[in-house]
Amino acid sequence: MKAIWNITDLKKVKKNGYKVFSCFACGGGSTLGYKLAGFDVIGANDVDKKMAKLYKMNHNPKHYFLEDIRTLTVRKDLPKELYELDILDGSPPCSTFSMSGGREKDWGKKKKFTEGQVPQTLDDLFIEFVKLAKELQPKIVIAENVKGMIMGNAKRYVKAIREAFDEAGYDTQLFLLNGANMGVPQRRERIFFIARRKDLNLPKIKLEFKEKQIPFREVRTDTGFFPKLGEDSKMMKLWKLRKREDRTFKAIALRNYGSGSFFNNILIHENEVINTLASGSCFYLQDKPYQISSNDLITIQTFPQDYNFGKKPSYSSIKYVLGMSVPPLMIKGVAEQVKKQLLDKQK
Repeated sequence: MKAIWNITDLKKVKKNGYKVFSCFACGGGSTLGYKLAGFDVIGANDVDKKMAKLYKMNHNPKHYFLEDIRTLTVRKDLPKELYELDILDGSPPCSTFSMSGGREKDWGKKKKFTEGQVPQTLDDLFIEFVKLAKELQPKIVIAENVKGMIMGNAKRYVKAIREAFDEAGYDTQLFLLNGANMGVPQRRERIFFIARRKDLNLPKIKLEFKEKQIPFREVRTDTGFFPKLGEDSKMMKLWKLRKREDRTFKAIALRNYGSGSFFNNILIHENEVINTLASGSCFYLQDKPYQISSNDLITIQTFPQDYNFGKKPSYSSIKYVLGMSVPPLMIKGVAEQVKKQLLDKQK
């Protein structure tokens, strides 16, 4: 599957008969991945109204729950087919575990995070997700999150999650995967929990991806929105001081001024795989004083080129949706192996 594709391409995908429900669905990156792998995504959940609108426009789900997963887990009126799932999918909001975030100082605090724009604690959402799995009892649970969850003090959350899965009736494996090895033109390391329902006696799964990595020059088009640096802006002044070896504006600022806090302002090297795309990332070209184009952002996140971002979307709104979503090709790769190694074993 190439990184550049369209939603219309899904019509050519042969259905495999397996059903998925996606939690914390955002713009539907994981949903697109399952569809590319032939799965039927019958519904989704999110707390963000804007994301819900985009999800419905692009996916037309049979079931959608615009609510906190904490209320979803205690519902008594869930559709019967949600109790017949092959896969329960979820990417619980992760900014409190990110290495670029507040981490420990934000754990347990109720704050207004970007994930949903409502005051909430984020570090307990994974456990709530496991509670939903315990209620619905899908055959397999797939959960994606940031690498920071397996680093430092955050490891205790992984232990708690494993224990919760065990109590819910699941055996769990944990994998660290890099999107760059899965057809994604982006260095994106993420952990994946693969939980197998114990009573099914399914074997352990092996996940290993070795696809050829894709440098930025192979997907660059310079089409779509193209934010330009202001002629008198601080960023322009730093850009003009760049050297070929620079990877960040922070490095330029440190060399020239002795200080700098431009953590998410990245200089792109065409012959290298681009850094992880986050909602706050700013990628700048080496040869032009521009951020990379909106269409190129869509490509490096492996979203379809014809994805509907709403009426008159801005560059920042497109980047936000992409940064908050899972690259479809990462999910496609995992889903195909789950089908082959686990679900097909039930036939």
